[in-house]
Amino acid sequence: MLYPLLFDNNLHELVWGGHRLKPLKGLPADDQPIGESWEVSAVDGKESIVSNGIHKGKRLTDLVLAYGDQLLGRKVVETYGLHFPLLVKLIDAERDLSIQVHPDDELAMQRHQSMGKTEMWFVMDATPGASLYSGFCSPISKYEYQKRVEDGSICQVLQRHDVHRGDVFFIPAGRVHAIGGGIMVAEIQQSSDITYRIFDYNRPGLDGQPRPLHTEQAEDAIDYKVYDSYLTNYEERTNKPVALTSCPYFTVKIHNLTRSFHRKLYKYDSFIIYLCLDGSCRVVSNAHDATTLLLHKGMTCLIPACCADINLVPDNPDDKTKILEVYIDNKHFK
Repeated sequence: MLYPLLFDNNLHELVWGGHRLKPLKGLPADDQPIGESWEVSAVDGKESIVSNGIHKGKRLTDLVLAYGDQLLGRKVVETYGLHFPLLVKLIDAERDLSIQVHPDDELAMQRHQSMGKTEMWFVMDATPGASLYSGFCSPISKYEYQKRVEDGSICQVLQRHDVHRGDVFFIPAGRVHAIGGGIMVAEIQQSSDITYRIFDYNRPGLDGQPRPLHTEQAEDAIDYKVYDSYLTNYEERTNKPVALTSCPYFTVKIHNLTRSFHRKLYKYDSFIIYLCLDGSCRVVSNAHDATTLLLHKGMTCLIPACCADINLVPDNPDDKTKILEVYIDNKHFK
């Protein structure tokens, strides 16, 4: 009784939000600053609601409880129980996001009874000159961190990156980061809504009041090391999947398609998420009466683990279709 799933729009207004997500979703543009579209979510109070088939109107969390490893995969259930472990978003930053960091699994469980938050970004669009912060450009101590937060100079020791469409950044828990204004990203992350806000440019929130900071909590969550590179390098190929990220929490590949492409992924024993970045694509299930979904740019679907035999068929082979593929590779499980 499972099949490829689509979900209702799940949009969130934020002080730094922009005006690209509603048109992307086929909704009328207005002045509301929409910062995030939660594409696939099991976060309490912000769960995805099925929009197609016999399960229309049901929460993703309810389907996980009802179908367990048929939806998630046996290895995923062994590791996470009946909890959907990922959160997929589209983020439209018209203004700079706060300087922030996320705790790792150990600290998040200790403080919040939650998993940590490792994530990755795929840059879908960026205005000329747009940039983001990821990691430190010079090593600092906890004492210097405290002083720079106090005097507002923390950005001076962060690594600034000019960004362009197609750039990929892996953001492990503990890495200080911030998306800059003019950037739209697809974000793949652990299913956690825990953010420690370090610096917010002294601006008011939507209610006119300063947003709370978590500088002391962040102090013990930060990885203070400097790394050689923060940008993920990859070579784009046509009609062949290219790995962007593979870690214990998620594996992400990109497809540039000009023809039908068969994906039989039962070996990973995981659900699969497809997010259309450009063009349009038909997702045809070979495991459920040839159920077919049409994904346009900005649309996302969830393939249950028991349906992980599908064809990706570009709607217009003359226009290259770009698709993100997300799953949990059981090779990372102990």
